[in-house]
Amino acid sequence: MSTSIDSALSETRSFPVPAHFASQANMDAETFARLNRQATEDPDGFWGDLARQHLDWDVPFQRVLEVDQAPFYRWFGGGQLNVAYNCVDRHLRGATRHKAALIWEGEDGSVRTVTYAQLHREMSLFANALKHQGVQKGDRVAIYMPMVPEAIIAMLACARIGAIHTVVFGGFSAEALKDRLEDTDAKVLITADGAWRAGKMVPLKRHADQALLREHEHSVRHVIVLRRTGADIDMQEGRDIWWEDAVADVNADCPALSMQAEDTLFILYTSGSTGKPKGVFHSSAGYLLWTMLTTRWVFDIKPEDVYWCTADIGWITGHSYVVYGPLANGATVFLYEGAPMHPQPDRFWKMIARHGISILYTAPTAVRAFMKMGDEWPQRHDLSSLRLLGSVGEPMNPEAWMWYYKQIGGGRCPVADTWWQTETGGHMIAPLPGVTANRPGSCALPLPGISARIVNDQGAPITAPNAGGYLVIDRPWPGMLRGVWGNPERYVESYWARFDNRYYIAGDSARRDADGYFGSSSD
Repeated sequence: MSTSIDSALSETRSFPVPAHFASQANMDAETFARLNRQATEDPDGFWGDLARQHLDWDVPFQRVLEVDQAPFYRWFGGGQLNVAYNCVDRHLRGATRHKAALIWEGEDGSVRTVTYAQLHREMSLFANALKHQGVQKGDRVAIYMPMVPEAIIAMLACARIGAIHTVVFGGFSAEALKDRLEDTDAKVLITADGAWRAGKMVPLKRHADQALLREHEHSVRHVIVLRRTGADIDMQEGRDIWWEDAVADVNADCPALSMQAEDTLFILYTSGSTGKPKGVFHSSAGYLLWTMLTTRWVFDIKPEDVYWCTADIGWITGHSYVVYGPLANGATVFLYEGAPMHPQPDRFWKMIARHGISILYTAPTAVRAFMKMGDEWPQRHDLSSLRLLGSVGEPMNPEAWMWYYKQIGGGRCPVADTWWQTETGGHMIAPLPGVTANRPGSCALPLPGISARIVNDQGAPITAPNAGGYLVIDRPWPGMLRGVWGNPERYVESYWARFDNRYYIAGDSARRDADGYFGSSSD
């Protein structure tokens, strides 16, 4: 640890809200207090008001929350909307139509910009291409792709026609892909000839072919293949079709299908204690509301921001904070295809300077790796465009937090160290940059509407400061998972049963200090 970081840690463990942030933040202290009060006193009014204010509904909802089948909670009953419409179409009404929705940089340095109008056209074309391949509402579509704009286009196209997407991380093996195809009974697989990673070609199509061998049981009828690397691949006649051929004979007129609020948007697999991955699935309206709100609150997203979440779309972070949350807010999202230190350790910092990125959301693992490479790499570049930093994944140790804050943020950028899970859909505990003082090693306070507590082995609340226990959520929230695909018993057993369905059980241990700030119990 450098002398400057060591000195800073010894001087203070708390960093107050910067005055310049508090004066313009999307969430101020007064609003934060009011929302917390309303969420406690009138939760239906709290969530209902937010859903009406922030989402475009085709049919207004009649009921906010139904609890009669708890823990299978249902939100916004009677309401209908379309997620893709909320992420794209509604931004076409004014100047946002020609605003950059996506700015993509390939590992080779090539750059591509997609406006909201262009995103709408490409999404609609591909949605019609999926329908031409026989995809209907409720069908499952698997996406096994590199980090290119077409991966997001495919996700939105599925949402537009009511298909349920399951994205498989492009670094996963053929066996992992096979398991997910079988579990979801996917009708169509979308992939690419390959992907670039650290200067090497990842053979995605070859892995897909291995997953679809005849001796495996699968339901895939068609494979749509994007040309990315130019690799020589096998194309099975009658099953495989190139992306450009799939969209060649379709038009761009594809009205968004109105979906019930509780219709499933996607399935995403997370590791399970038994070794068999769990297919967690999320709804349409509740998930979209929560990702949109948390993007707005935690990242203080503004129309002029260029926002970069470094996660792959194969993870929940990519779903919530690369795709749905930012696009629902009309943001400009930056995407990068390749390895973080290719060809040199300053690749991230070079791209931040090149594209004027103002919000950076990355993982503690990456921060520690950059920290080991030395201060000279970020110091080569102008990072003054940054105004907010974020962290996602495991807890960030204070030394890495301070390096991130000092070397990358220049001591001027709040750090949103977020706690959440695949299952929660979005941030649950996080500092709000206009409200909450930063404390290295802490994810701060629960967001409005989230009631978190720490309990002992019997489920009784632990109130003593800095005493460790189980982290649980004791009230439902719209972004919560709706179940485990095809296995409702596993859903109850994994997340609710230990304390008689009273709490959602995060599976994490935590502590809380005298001011109510949450942190890892292992800190």
